[in-house]
Amino acid sequence: MSAKENILSAIRANKPAAKTLPVLPAYTGDAEELLATFTEVLENSKAKVIPRDTLAAYVQTHFSDVKTIASTVAEVKGTLDLENIQDPLELASVDLAIITGRLGVAENGAIWVTEAEAVVRVLPFITQHLIIVMEGPLVPTMHEAYPLAKVGESGFGVFIAGPSKTADIEQSLVIGAHGPRSLVVVV
Repeated sequence: MSAKENILSAIRANKPAAKTLPVLPAYTGDAEELLATFTEVLENSKAKVIPRDTLAAYVQTHFSDVKTIASTVAEVKGTLDLENIQDPLELASVDLAIITGRLGVAENGAIWVTEAEAVVRVLPFITQHLIIVMEGPLVPTMHEAYPLAKVGESGFGVFIAGPSKTADIEQSLVIGAHGPRSLVVVV
């Protein structure tokens, strides 16, 4: 037996006994509490939350100067046809992307987006500003989100939780380092 096989055999022999997973208590709050938690968490991550009926006016007021808009929602017409994108780098000039979210998680403000919603996988990350219109349900925890996300049904999916920010670069906060500089969630 080789040294590698000896090591792997020793690891397999010392595997801890299986433990049953704890039963998590069911959420007992109402929909208003869930939305309030979702909103608070998002706003703490520097995202903005607005009502659905104000979307068109919000875009007109806050993004009137943007040149390139990629939109998959009826309320706001985009300036770019996402269906005809051949190369994801064609989206490098997108100032504002407006897509739908399939599922929201209150505990961390995460929103499940698949390539069906983004149309082009890179869109939510390459845009300068991102607006996600919540179309799906809002659940309290990630434990409840995973079965609803149906991860295996899509070729790509991601939980998005707030605008991109990092303080890894010389301990300075950088907004938009590896994603959009701002996030607006429409509920």
